[in-house]
Amino acid sequence: MIQQFEFKKTSIPDLMEITSFNADDVRGCFTKDYSKEVFEANGIKHDLQEVFYTTSHKGVIRAIHFQRVKQQPKLVRCISGHVWDVVVDLRKNSPTFKKWLSFELTGDNRKEILIPAGCGHGYLVIEPSIVSYKCSEKFYGEYDDGILWNDPELGVEWPLDRVGGTEQLILAEKDKGLQSFKAFMETYGGF
Repeated sequence: MIQQFEFKKTSIPDLMEITSFNADDVRGCFTKDYSKEVFEANGIKHDLQEVFYTTSHKGVIRAIHFQRVKQQPKLVRCISGHVWDVVVDLRKNSPTFKKWLSFELTGDNRKEILIPAGCGHGYLVIEPSIVSYKCSEKFYGEYDDGILWNDPELGVEWPLDRVGGTEQLILAEKDKGLQSFKAFMETYGGF
């Protein structure tokens, strides 16, 4: 069975949900989650600069991350496992400024999201997972930043019951010390 690439616009401008090309046969499957030619034929310019992966345990929350300078548009896909992925529009001139959307990304559904520059990104790990990031800008540690995962002004409705509740969360020290949305606005005024 062959699944062709599918591109679906979302209610946040330039944020796309993409179903990867996949071909199954008796051996297993062949998956292609990026093709410059196919993406460009669908109006998407994603100048791939670097690829990296995260491996996470069930219950991990990766907060609302972004790069302050040299923002990283990224193509994100769960290679194996299951994550509840969140994108927050932080672009002050966007009609969907401060809006968030969530996506179920699993190794089996082969869905990925193309996150534009100016958006924050995070996820809750529902089951042990490996997530791939295909970035069109390099990572610069000195510009790495984010917003608290549970910021009340953003109001992301994390499905914590799916990991056993708040007491089961795993949060990195760097994510515990992130700024509020209010502090982000006072410092940067949005992107």
